[in-house]
Amino acid sequence: MNCSALLSLILMLVQLWSCSPSTQTHSAQNTDQSFTAVRRVKRGWVWEPLFATEEQTSMVPVYVGQLKSDLDKQDGNLKYILTGEGAGSIFIIDENNGKIYVTQKLDREKKAFYTLRAQAINRSTQLPVEPESEFIIKVRDVNDHEPQFLDGPYVATVPEMSPEGTSVTQVTATDGDDPSYGNSARLLYSLIQGQPYFSVEPKTGVIRMASQMDRETKDQYLVIIQAKDMVGQTGAFSATATVTINLSDINDNPPKFQQRLYYMSVSEEAPVGTTVGKVFAEDSDIGENAAMNYFIEGDSSDVFDIITNNETQEGIILLKKRVDYESKRRYSIRAKVVNRYIDDRFLKEGPFEDKTIIKINVEDADEPPVFTLENYVMEIAEGAMSGSLVGVVTARDPDDDDCPVRYSIVHSMHLKRLFSINEHNGTIITTKPLDREIASWHNITVTATETRNAEKISEANVYIQVLDVNDHAPEFPKYYETFVCENAVSGQLIQSISAVDQDDSAEGHHFYFSLAQEATNNSRFTVKDNQDNTAGIFTAKSGFRRQEQFSFYLPILILDNGTPPLTSTNTLTITVCDCDTEVNTFYCRYGAFMYAMGLSTEALVAVLACILILLVFFLAIVAIRQQRKKSPFSEKMEEFRENIVRYDDEGGGEEDTEAFDISALRTRTVMRTHKPRKNVTAEIHSLYRQSLQVGPDSTIFRQFISEKLEEANADPSAPPYDSLQTYAFEGTGSLAGSLSSLGSHTSDADQSYDYLTDWGPPFKQLAGMYTSHRSGAD
Repeated sequence: MNCSALLSLILMLVQLWSCSPSTQTHSAQNTDQSFTAVRRVKRGWVWEPLFATEEQTSMVPVYVGQLKSDLDKQDGNLKYILTGEGAGSIFIIDENNGKIYVTQKLDREKKAFYTLRAQAINRSTQLPVEPESEFIIKVRDVNDHEPQFLDGPYVATVPEMSPEGTSVTQVTATDGDDPSYGNSARLLYSLIQGQPYFSVEPKTGVIRMASQMDRETKDQYLVIIQAKDMVGQTGAFSATATVTINLSDINDNPPKFQQRLYYMSVSEEAPVGTTVGKVFAEDSDIGENAAMNYFIEGDSSDVFDIITNNETQEGIILLKKRVDYESKRRYSIRAKVVNRYIDDRFLKEGPFEDKTIIKINVEDADEPPVFTLENYVMEIAEGAMSGSLVGVVTARDPDDDDCPVRYSIVHSMHLKRLFSINEHNGTIITTKPLDREIASWHNITVTATETRNAEKISEANVYIQVLDVNDHAPEFPKYYETFVCENAVSGQLIQSISAVDQDDSAEGHHFYFSLAQEATNNSRFTVKDNQDNTAGIFTAKSGFRRQEQFSFYLPILILDNGTPPLTSTNTLTITVCDCDTEVNTFYCRYGAFMYAMGLSTEALVAVLACILILLVFFLAIVAIRQQRKKSPFSEKMEEFRENIVRYDDEGGGEEDTEAFDISALRTRTVMRTHKPRKNVTAEIHSLYRQSLQVGPDSTIFRQFISEKLEEANADPSAPPYDSLQTYAFEGTGSLAGSLSSLGSHTSDADQSYDYLTDWGPPFKQLAGMYTSHRSGAD
C-alpha cells in the first residue's frame, strides 16, 4: 500500500516537471537539434539521429532507429507511442523496445523530412513516465535525378575577332537531388562539340572564346554542352544543351572598288544634275560597318560631283556644271571611298579607303545657237525717226559645222509695232518714234534659230531704254480756282501756283514764272517767282466791281531749264467775289454759278417755290386716284374669303338667264319667314361632337344642313350667287367620315341623293342631275 502511494507521488512530480519552463526549453532544444545528436539529460530520452534512405523497396519494414528512455528497465513495463507525420502509415514503432521502421518507399524530392512525436507510458497506470518529445526523421538522398537545362536551347552573340578567353555566355543546369549530401547534385560541365573555337569552365558552365574567329569566314557556330552529376563519376546522370553562338560584325574590312577603271559618257546637252553613272565599292562587313562615303579628288570636282546612296551604298556621279564638246571632250576624275565608321583597333592593318579612276567622254550634240550675251542693254533717244538703229545682237552655232542662224523678236502686237530685227545680222531698229513719257523702258526677247534645224532655238533678253528729250513744255499741275474780293487791297496774295513737266531732267526741274508780254502793261495782277518752282499771284490795284467785270483771264508764262528750254502760256481765271477781304469759297462759287446762269437769288427762290407747288399738286392727284380704285366690298372681303369656296359646278351658259337672278334664288316663303342670323359657333361644336357618332344619312345631320340652308336663303346680305359653306363636320379622325365623295370607296350608285329634293329650289338642278345619274346607272 505504501509502494503504490509512493509511485503515484513520483508520477505527479514527473508531470509537474514536464510542464515547467525548463522542460519546455528542453523540448525546444530537442526540436532545434533534430539534425544532430540530442543532448543527454538525466532521466530523459536517449536516441541517435534518425535517417531513412529514399527509394528503398522492401517486402518487410526497414529499420530506421530506436527510441529509448533511461527509465526503461527492460522489464516490459514501459510502452512507446509514436504520433505525427506518417505515424502508423509510413513509420511504425515497436511499443515494447521503441524501434522505428519505415514501411513505404520514400522520395526526398517530394518530402525531405518528417516531424514526429514520441511518448513513453507506464503500462500499469497508463501514465506517462517520459514527456512527449518531438523529433525528425530525415530522408537521406540517393542519386535518382538527371541534371536539366531549364533555359535551353541557348543563343549567344559575341563580336568577331574577340581575343581568346572572352566570355560568351553561361549555361546552368539544375539537379533535383540533395546538394548538401553526397555528390548527387554536384555537376560538372564539359564541351562535346565546339572545339577548338570555344571552351567551357567545368564548375561554372561559362563558355569562353578559345581562338579568334572571323565573321566573314563563318558567322554562326553550334556548341553542345554536357552537364554530369556526381562530379562525373561512374554511374552519374548527364544532360546536354545546345548553344547557338553568332558572331557579330565589326569594321575590320576596308571597302574595295569593283573596278580599277570606269568608263562613262555624258552628252553636252545634259542639264546640271544629270546622273552620269554609278560606281560601287564592296565591303565584307555589314550594317553600319559597311557604310561608306564617296568623294571626288582634284579639279574635276568643279564639273562633276558624287553622292552616296545610303540604301545601295553606290556612288552616283552627277553633272555639276554643263560640259561643252567643243571646249573639252574628255575628263578623268579620281574617286575615293572611305568607311563612314572606322574602328581604331584595326587602323594598323591599313587605311579603310580605296581609290579608282573614272574616265568620262563628252558626246557631241547639235546645240542651239549661243548669244554673245545673255542680256543686252540698249539706248535710243525718244522721238527718233522710224528705222533708227537701236543695237545689234549676235549669236553663233557652237557646233563644228557653224550653221547660220536666223533672228526674230518674240513680242506682242504692241512691241511688234515699235521694233524690228534683221533676221540675218541681228540689227534692231525702230518702226515708229518712241515717247519716253509713255514708256521709258521696253523689254523684248530675241530668238536665234539654226537655219538647218528649226528646233534648235535660243533666246536672249534685250532691254531698251528710251532717253529723254525736252519735248514737253511745263504746265499747271491742276486747274486753279481763284477768287478775289471786291474790296481787295493792292499787293494782296490771292493764289499760289506751281508747274509740272513730263520730261525727265538729269539736274532736276527748275521753272520760271512771269506774266505774258500781252498782259504786262495793262494788268491788275502781278506774278512773283519764288525761285522754288512756285509763284504767287498778287493784286496790283485796289477795288474790284463785279458789275463792271466778273472774271479776269491772266496769261502766265512758264519756262523750264531743259535743252533747248521750252515755254508755255497758261491762263489763270480769276473770279471777282462779293466779299470784303476774306474769300468764302462756297459763297463765291455760288455767286459765280448764279452769275453764269443770269439769275438773281429772288428769281431762284421763285423757281423753287413753283416746283414745290407742282409736286404737291401731283401727289394729291395720285392719292385721289388711289382712293377711287378701292373695292366697294372691302369691308366684306374677309367674310367672302372665308365663305366662298371654288367647286367644279358648270352653269348653263347663255341659256341660263336666271343664273344671277336674286329672286330666283330666294322664295317668297323664305323671305317672309326671315330670321336674323345667330351665332352658331357653340351649336356647331355641339353638333360636331354628335357627328363623330352619326353618318351623313343621320336625321340630326339633315336637320342641321336644312337649318343652315334656310338661314342662307333668308340672309339679305348674302351675295347673288351660289356659295358653299363648310360646317366643321369632316376632318382627321372623324367617325362620320368625309362629306366629299373624292376619297370614298363607294360609287355614286351606292348612295342615295333623295334628300337633295328637300333642300328647296336652289338645289333643284343638282338633285335632278344625281337622280338622272342614278336612274341611268340602274
